[in-house]
Amino acid sequence: MGLQEIAVGGIFISPLLIYALFGFIATIVLRSLLHWVVGQRALWYEAWFDVSLFVLFTAGITFLFSFLLEST
Repeated sequence: MGLQEIAVGGIFISPLLIYALFGFIATIVLRSLLHWVVGQRALWYEAWFDVSLFVLFTAGITFLFSFLLEST
């Protein structure tokens, strides 16, 4: 299963923390790209847009990794 804890130096870390980090990086990259292409004024409610991108990327990465790890 894709959501089993990872032991790092005797401390158990949730893989969701790593997935959230990947989601945050993907959000920052896409947000920067959209600001460069579209501009800042085209995005209304920027904070809500950032949060929704982060949630979508984190959920997608979690699904992708759990699917890949489950099939092996």
